Amino acid sequence: MTDALLYEQDGSIVTLTMNRPDLRNPISEPDMIDAFEAAVHRINGDASVRVVILTGAGSAFSSGGNVKHMRDRTGMFGGSPTQIRNGYRHGIQRIPRAMWELEVPAIAAVNGPAIGAGCDLTCMCDIRIASTKAQFAESFAKIGIIPGDGGAWLLPRVVGMSRASEMAFTGEPIDAQTALAWGLVSRVVEPEQLLDSARQLAQRIAVNPPQAVRMSKRLLREGQHMRLDSLLELSASMQALAHHTQDHAEAVAALLEKRPGTYTGS
Repeated sequence: MTDALLYEQDGSIVTLTMNRPDLRNPISEPDMIDAFEAAVHRINGDASVRVVILTGAGSAFSSGGNVKHMRDRTGMFGGSPTQIRNGYRHGIQRIPRAMWELEVPAIAAVNGPAIGAGCDLTCMCDIRIASTKAQFAESFAKIGIIPGDGGAWLLPRVVGMSRASEMAFTGEPIDAQTALAWGLVSRVVEPEQLLDSARQLAQRIAVNPPQAVRMSKRLLREGQHMRLDSLLELSASMQALAHHTQDHAEAVAALLEKRPGTYTGS
């Protein structure tokens, strides 16, 4: 895997670190896009992985798109309107598609500014924890473009339409405490506590039966666009599978015997 996105596994927890600190971790480069797709494919195929933490190296979480490439009209930002459209579709838009298919819970440990597509990337995760140094900006309007990576779909589902509109129409950043008040993040911690806090939360998730957690995540995702009756039907089918797992039997036994459960994903 490219060093654009570092992949580290400790037990059942994978930490993905965007590793372009000198550029503030843009995600519009082909190697970063490829790395996100490869990481999701690897995680989905590895039953030992139960939780993912996503963070950025250096002082920023992610600056989103590479503005210098926009200025120079190179890479996915170059060519005719048709070429640019395809550049987005076959470029940065592969990241939200991949993250949507990630089967295990994802925690964004937002260590610094999350700008433009970087802000949207945090919304592609299930849970967000912010350092006091974090900022969030749906800043596309400031450079005369629109959210091209799914932000118009993602952000309102996290903070509501009014606040998403305020962020998108002004393009102005909000600080970590505002993000907490708006529900964009679950908690705010000091920078030196960020990864430990993310790992502690990841461990609290990882102790549960992994297939039940993966199915719960899928239901939460599908519930964002399905009718209730359709979701209930899907839930019944998944529940039938869950009831026949060894982990369900172990969880019930552990509860009745007042002891921690030991789960294998079977």
